[in-house]
Formats: sequence, C-alpha cells, structure tokens
Amino acid sequence: MTDQGDTPAGIPGKPTSASRTTLSHIMTSHDTNLLGTVHGGVIMKLVDDAAGAVAGRHSGGPAVTASMDEMAFLEPVRVGDLLHVKAQVNWTGHSSMEVGVRVMAERWNESTPATQVGSAYLVFAAVDAEGKPRPVPPVIPETEQDKRRNQEAQIRRTHRLARRQAIRELRERRAAEGYED
Repeated sequence: MTDQGDTPAGIPGKPTSASRTTLSHIMTSHDTNLLGTVHGGVIMKLVDDAAGAVAGRHSGGPAVTASMDEMAFLEPVRVGDLLHVKAQVNWTGHSSMEVGVRVMAERWNESTPATQVGSAYLVFAAVDAEGKPRPVPPVIPETEQDKRRNQEAQIRRTHRLARRQAIRELRERRAAEGYED
C-alpha cells in the first residue's frame, strides 16, 4: 500500500523530515474558555497554523486548508502550559497533502515530560497565484513510523472520498424524490 495515488510524475519527492515542524506557544488567560481551561478553538488555530507551515514548506508555496478531521482533545490544556504542536506531511496526492498533527503540553515551570493532549489530521491543497490547484512533490516516508502514517493516511483518504460520494448520492436521490434541502 505504498501507491501515491495521483501524485504528479516528474516532480522529485521530499523526505518527511524536510518539512516537519514544531510550533510552541505558552497558554495565557487570554486563551481560556468559561471553564478556565484553554479554548478548543485556540488549539485548533495553532494546529492549523503548524499544519499550514508544513504544507507550504512541503509544496514550496501557498497551500490552503481543505478539511480538518479527527480533531481529538485528549486532555484539558491549562493556563501556563507550554503547548508544542508537531506537524508533518503523511501523504501526498496530485495537489493535496494530508498533514498529521500531535499536540503536546508541559507545565512551563516543571521538568516533567510533555503529555499528548490532542491530535488532528488536515488536508491542504497547494494553490498557485490565481488560487488554482498546483502539483506537489511526493512525500518520501523515512522511518517505519512514517510508512505506517502514510498507509493510514491513504485509508483516511479512501474513507473521505467514499463518504463524500455517499452523501452526494443521497442528496441526488432525495432531490429526485422532490425533497429540498
């Protein structure tokens, strides 16, 4: 299952490590929700920022968020936590890339190991100056973990496409039956 789908031929690949990045940010009282923990939307923005940087690095230019799925919040994040948002390209198609993100938190004043507090998968589309899709280099998994992530990303892509098709067919059927949305 190492097929790269519709990856463009002739564009040299880039190793996973070439665009991998970590964005770190200390959480303050401005980031909190009504419960006194960090607002999920703040974390999601940091996730999107880190993933966007990785997608832009990998594709060598602008890339826009096409979708975000499987955003999981595993533990609450508190004021004073140092958040580390780690992102890498897991899979590439012709103009799209799946970026995997892991969110880690550690107390700013303690020497305890960071704890995973969230994860997400985002799909980015590389675009040109007119906003049209442009080809991206294939990603070259370097480690066994990178290879596993690439295979899992292909499964997620298959599920996204199947879900999109099933919804399209349902809407067409309902429209044919006279139902309006």
